[in-house]
Amino acid sequence: MRSLVNALVLSAWMTPCCQAGAWSKILGSLNLTPEFGGRVVTPEETRKLGASGVRERLEDGYIVILTGCDDLADYFGFSPTGKSITVRSVVDVHEPRQQIIWAEALEVPVCQVRAGSDIYTRERSQNTPLVAGIKMGKGAILWLATDPGAQGHERFPYLPQALQALGARPLLRARNLWLFFDSSYRMRADPEYLAAQWRRHGASALHVAAWHYFEPQPERDAYLSRLIGACHKNALHVYAWLELPHVSEQFWSDHPEWREKTALSFDAHLDWRKLMNLRNAECLRAVRSGVEQLLRRFDWDGVNLAELYFESLEGHHNPARFTPLNDEVRREFAQIAGWDPVELWDLASPRHYSRSASSLIQFLTYRAALAQTMQQEWIAILEEIRKQQPHLDLVLTHVDNLLDPEMRERIGADAKALLPLLEKHDLTFLIEDPATVWNLGPERYLTLAQKYAAVTPRTDRLAIDINVVERYQDVYPTKQQTGAELFREVHLAARAFSRVALYFESSILKPDWPLLAYAAANAEKLKLEPGRAHIKTQRGVGLRWEGPAKVNGGAWPAYHDGWLWLPPGEHTIEPSEAAPPLRLVEFNGELKSALVTGDGLIFSYECKSRALAAFSKPVKRLEIDHRPVEPKLWVFEETWILVLPPGQHLVSVSAEPGL
Repeated sequence: MRSLVNALVLSAWMTPCCQAGAWSKILGSLNLTPEFGGRVVTPEETRKLGASGVRERLEDGYIVILTGCDDLADYFGFSPTGKSITVRSVVDVHEPRQQIIWAEALEVPVCQVRAGSDIYTRERSQNTPLVAGIKMGKGAILWLATDPGAQGHERFPYLPQALQALGARPLLRARNLWLFFDSSYRMRADPEYLAAQWRRHGASALHVAAWHYFEPQPERDAYLSRLIGACHKNALHVYAWLELPHVSEQFWSDHPEWREKTALSFDAHLDWRKLMNLRNAECLRAVRSGVEQLLRRFDWDGVNLAELYFESLEGHHNPARFTPLNDEVRREFAQIAGWDPVELWDLASPRHYSRSASSLIQFLTYRAALAQTMQQEWIAILEEIRKQQPHLDLVLTHVDNLLDPEMRERIGADAKALLPLLEKHDLTFLIEDPATVWNLGPERYLTLAQKYAAVTPRTDRLAIDINVVERYQDVYPTKQQTGAELFREVHLAARAFSRVALYFESSILKPDWPLLAYAAANAEKLKLEPGRAHIKTQRGVGLRWEGPAKVNGGAWPAYHDGWLWLPPGEHTIEPSEAAPPLRLVEFNGELKSALVTGDGLIFSYECKSRALAAFSKPVKRLEIDHRPVEPKLWVFEETWILVLPPGQHLVSVSAEPGL
């Protein structure tokens, strides 16, 4: 569900903070700048340091970046040959199958690369090295034949992966990404393996394409149950992702009488979605009953009501795709307006849209109001279900029309009209930006956040959906976001919104996964001193740290595998003499505070669904809000997941003795 916007207009909205240099963008997207403990020396700095200064940085363990074949590069073994090459397309070792094409061909000097270097990027036709790296002393050199371009990603998208290969270690990471999942793309993948990878790379929840499971089917249901179990074992929430008015393939086949109609009276099979007429009372009852059963059959943590509006992106200009024109809509509108809306496409009618702008506006206004009505109806239906299953979180995924106002006319989407629902319902409004603005760069997420902050006070309930898919526009250097471009998108989106969702997990390329958690992390300040660290952050974040720690003077229990997990606020971290008796090793709620007690720990949290917590040992005692509670444990082999209620709570736990 996407639409066009003028690129020049959007560029005028970009905030001044985003006009940073290329290396600031590349390094900042992974918190590798000096302000956040990054040990990378940019080309501008290397020129000031000279050869002796660069040698000192290498001995101190820094990664030094050199460009071109100047005297400094020559000194370190990247020597000029006197030749040059015209570069338009390159191949990178991190994703050799990826088509990487530069927007403009560039004359690049050919250098003799230092012996022993790893070649990361080559010119495609002549195999000439363009990016290389070599470890030297305690540090490393990353060499580029030319600069990376103004945006940082338009020539060498995999520079972040090259930095990681040379030893770059971001100090911050996040674990609150949402992922969309469609099992039809993962038929042979092991859910246990996938869930462990998703969590390791920063995910906290999976939104599963639930239409595949609308009707019970033993083999499919067993797979979904395995998937949900694997996610819960890894402290991942699982949401039922609905795409109404698409219900399921079988529902479409079984009920041709309830199919949605286009303006040409065709059945509304548009792209992959097969749309049903939810204005038909019998159809609505059947779909509601099916959704209720679906949400009861599986152990969901939430439900995502996604993209409940109309087709098509070409709007009224393409009647073969324009919906809804079912009998119920036609009758209802005729009662209001006194004429049948199909006249808008009747060349013989005075109400044809080319002759009567007022008639077209009247129907489009009705259509947008109808979309809003249907969304409110389904939110009410899901709220009734939540009364029986109060742990279910609720998400409304809705395409943006503040950047692109034409979306209201094209598909009936009116985000501003729905935002008051955030005051009435406990839900997350997941903003999806239109496909036709995907080529406008990562900074658009900051612009989106500003626009929504101007029209709703509930920015805490806003989230953003990044579509990691091939773009239909002429975009460079890759059709799909990858490498430096993807990481900057995720980083800026996570700065602007409390939650970032990625559509979808199977489209994310293999070399991008290991760096996503670092890109999603944000902090306002990180100051490192010998044996100490000071951090200020508006959102929870992981800090790289070896061994037990004290946070603000108290022993800290939330750490695992070399990472401290810190709540929002300002903190001072120091080493601790002893490890706590019990550690909180996994948690998918928002941690607010934590402290170590004699034989356990106390922590406070907030979570929209039930919170899932894993500890270093089995727990023997649990108190929630100062009241003893029998622990609800999910046991997966040697993993114990403590299930905690949604909302804001104070939890006290102690470990089993002798373990």
